[in-house]
Amino acid sequence: MANVVIIGMQWGDEGKGKVVDLVGPAFDVVARYQGGHNAGHTVRFGDEHFSLHLIPSGILRPGVQCVLGNGMVIDPDAFFRELRQLESSGVSAEGRLLISNRAHVVLPSAVALDQARESARGDAKIGTTSRGIGPTYEAKVSRVGLRIYDLGAPHLEERLRFLLGRADAELRSLGHEGPEGPNRVADLCRSWWQELRPYVQDTELRLNQWLDEGKSVLFEGAQGTLLDVDHGTYPYVTSSNSTAGGAAIGSGVPPTALDGAMGVLKAYTTRVGSGPFATEISGETEAFLRERGNEFGTTTGRPRRCGWLDLVACRYARRVNGIDAIALTKLDVLDQLPEIPVCVGYRLRGTLYREYGTVFEAGEGFQPEYRIFKGWQQDTSGILTYEDLPAPARDYIDFLEQELSTPIAMVSTGPRREETIVRDLPILRELMGGQLPTVPAA
Repeated sequence: MANVVIIGMQWGDEGKGKVVDLVGPAFDVVARYQGGHNAGHTVRFGDEHFSLHLIPSGILRPGVQCVLGNGMVIDPDAFFRELRQLESSGVSAEGRLLISNRAHVVLPSAVALDQARESARGDAKIGTTSRGIGPTYEAKVSRVGLRIYDLGAPHLEERLRFLLGRADAELRSLGHEGPEGPNRVADLCRSWWQELRPYVQDTELRLNQWLDEGKSVLFEGAQGTLLDVDHGTYPYVTSSNSTAGGAAIGSGVPPTALDGAMGVLKAYTTRVGSGPFATEISGETEAFLRERGNEFGTTTGRPRRCGWLDLVACRYARRVNGIDAIALTKLDVLDQLPEIPVCVGYRLRGTLYREYGTVFEAGEGFQPEYRIFKGWQQDTSGILTYEDLPAPARDYIDFLEQELSTPIAMVSTGPRREETIVRDLPILRELMGGQLPTVPAA
């Protein structure tokens, strides 16, 4: 059986939740390996609608084991809220949801720091979700962070005293009140520990045991390639490695256990927050894409910036992740457009560049070069067979495959699980362990 990473090829919001949910039954385990509740993965089927932030999308498939890996940062209150919402909808996590004892804890002081820093930046805001993710990763790298395991440890107050003291000094320098004292926060942590304890394990050991038993693991990434702290549009990035290489580090499995990667690619491009965006558009067309594609943040509700598909950035994502196959999402959003531009290169001082590099991250001095496709102007929503797509839509997809040198194995024609084209391609069968994802009847 294959062990596969599902990775976003843009700035997040590509539709990874739907893809993980659809292919999840082909795997024994679904593991998140980075990020926190700054992620937002949406899954819809029938009349059901789930928005997941911490818990892997595989939880919606009975019998699939789910893991929150060591590379994540976890706000316990957010975890409990999500768990209760699932249970109220009839989704049971009992016996199949594990949290790494090495994952780091998002404390209230981290949330306060995140909000104070964004406020202090003024017009230079990064555009974070202000949920404490960045400060928690910062404390982790500084070797003063608090892990899930530490919540029930006897040295808790001592650890908190130093950590909260640092937060207090910075908050006061930014004109904000400092956090609560270590004793009160320790009480909060111990109450978290009592409720979290049944879910906590050494998930590195458990995942490797499953691999040794021949079980298959699907690694669910959050955010997207261009938000990776090393490989994204720095400094307008997240605080973790959201590329496929982060799956091994963030879960504790060896890199040799990863058999492949499936990229999730939106048929146009969106971005939340600040930072360069070469193909961004404005005016009526942007408003149309935002409204028709429901481009508002699952986590924050903020309107997303919208633009055309950028193949320079997509080639980069294919390269750094080793993408084997692509799931193309939101094709139906483009149905009504008479023309669809696609960026094929960046022109800088008379030279056309087809490959991405840091010279373009400043967003200055270059212009995207477009190829214009004729729109199909037909309703594709709910189409389940590739041959039933309008010819111009197939031309669009064929061009993307050629430009990215990667097969498009799945095409989403609507937000629901039932609205997906699954193409019978050898690479998809290989990634799915010999079987194809089953699309349920509408």
